[in-house]
Amino acid sequence: MNQLQQTPEAGPEGSTQMHRVLGLPNLVLFGMVYMVPLTIFSTYGIVTEITGGRLPVAYAITLLAMLFTARSYGLMSKAFPVGGSAYVYTQRSFGANVGFMAGWALLLDYLFLPMINYLLLGIYLNEFFPAVPPWAFMLAGMLLVTILNVIGIVSVARTNIVIIGFQFLFIILFIGFSIAYLRGQGNVDLMAPLRGTGELSGFAPLAAGAAILCLSFLGFDSITTFAEEARNPKRDLPRAILLTTLICGLLFIALAYVSHLVYPSHQFENADSASIQVVFTAGGQFLSIFFTAGFICGAMGSALVSQASVSRILFSMGRDGVLPKRVFGYLHPRFKTPTYAIIIVSIISLTSLFASLEMVSAMISFGALVAFSAVNLAVIKYFFLAHRQRGAAAAFNYLVLPLIGLVLTIWLWTSLSALSLVIGIIWIVIGLAYLAYVTGGFRRSAPMLDLAE
Repeated sequence: MNQLQQTPEAGPEGSTQMHRVLGLPNLVLFGMVYMVPLTIFSTYGIVTEITGGRLPVAYAITLLAMLFTARSYGLMSKAFPVGGSAYVYTQRSFGANVGFMAGWALLLDYLFLPMINYLLLGIYLNEFFPAVPPWAFMLAGMLLVTILNVIGIVSVARTNIVIIGFQFLFIILFIGFSIAYLRGQGNVDLMAPLRGTGELSGFAPLAAGAAILCLSFLGFDSITTFAEEARNPKRDLPRAILLTTLICGLLFIALAYVSHLVYPSHQFENADSASIQVVFTAGGQFLSIFFTAGFICGAMGSALVSQASVSRILFSMGRDGVLPKRVFGYLHPRFKTPTYAIIIVSIISLTSLFASLEMVSAMISFGALVAFSAVNLAVIKYFFLAHRQRGAAAAFNYLVLPLIGLVLTIWLWTSLSALSLVIGIIWIVIGLAYLAYVTGGFRRSAPMLDLAE
C-alpha cells in the first residue's frame, strides 16, 4: 500500500523513483540542520526581554506545543510515505483542492526560508569583510547550495554532517567556557533563569515569548519531504520527526539556561545583538568569532536543506500535474534530483537581494502555521472520521491529541503580526486564483498524486 506509481513523463528515462539512501541518522540530521541548533541566539535578546529572563521556560512551553504537531506529522508520514509533506497529507484526507491550498500555503514557509538564511549570510559576513557587499556573499551561497542539491541527496547529507559537527563543536566550547566563567563568579543563582522579575513574572509574558519561539522549531516537518529517499520511510520518518523535535527542543532549553547564568539580565542595549554580549562574556573575542562562523554554517545548512525540501514539494505537485509536469515533475536521469525545481527555487531566492528580514519572517510564520493546522486536522479526518478508528485509545490518539495540537497552533496564530496576515492572505488569494484556472473555475478537482492502494 502507498507505493508510488511511475508516470511516463518524469524524465528522459521515464522514472519518477529517487534513490533510497537515507537512514534514520541522516533524516534526523536533515531536520536538525534545517532547524539550526544555534537558532536560539537569533531571538535570544528579544524573548529574554519579553519573558523577564525566563527564556528556557518559554522554550519548554513551545517544545510541548510542537510535540503534538510533530506527532501528527509522524502519523501521516507513516500512512503516506511519499514526498510532499502537508500537501500530500491534506490532499489524501480532504481532497485535491484543499490539499492544493495546504501545499500552496506551505510553499510560503519553504520558499522563503532559504531567503532568510541568505540574508543572514550576507549580513554576518559583511560585518567581517565590509569591503565585500552583502549581495556578493548571498549570490555565492545560492550558487553553492544549488550545485550541492543538483548533484544529489547524498552530497547534501554529507555536507550536513560537517555543518552539524561544526555547530556542536561551538556548543561544546560555549558550555565549557561558560562553566569556567561561572566558577570564577562565586555564588551563582541557579534558579534565576526560571524566575520572572516584577511585572514579567506571570504566565502572559511566557506565552508571548513562547509564541515567538515557534519559529525555532520550523524544520521537523521538512523531514517528511525526503520520504521517497528514505530506506524505510514508514518506520524512520515518524521516529526522525519526534527525535529531531525533542533533541533540538532540549538543546534550546539547555543553551538558554546556561546563557542566562552567564549573563543574568533581561535588559540589553540592543536586543538584536544580545547573543554577542552573552558569548563574549563567556569566552571573549575568540569565542565570538567562532560563534559567528558557526552561525554562518548554520545559515548555509538551513538554506541547503530548505531548498532541497521545497524542490521536492514542487516535484510532488508537478508530478501530479497541478504544476506544469514537464518542468516540475522532471528528475535528472543521472542524479535523480528534481533539477528544474531546484533551479527555479534558486531564481526565486534572488528576490532576497531586495527583501527585508521582517517581510521574509512574516511569510514563513504564516505558511508554517497553516501547514501545522492542516496536518493536525488531517489526522482527525483520515484516522478518526474516514477510517472510523474507535475505542478509547483511538479517540485519544486520533482525536484528542491532534485536537490539542490544533488548539495550540491556533493559539500561536494569535501572535502573528498584521504584516504576516496581510501577506499571507494575498498569497492565499493568488493560490485560489491559480486553482480556479487549473480546475476550470472549480468545475473539476485538481489532479491528485497516484498512490497504489
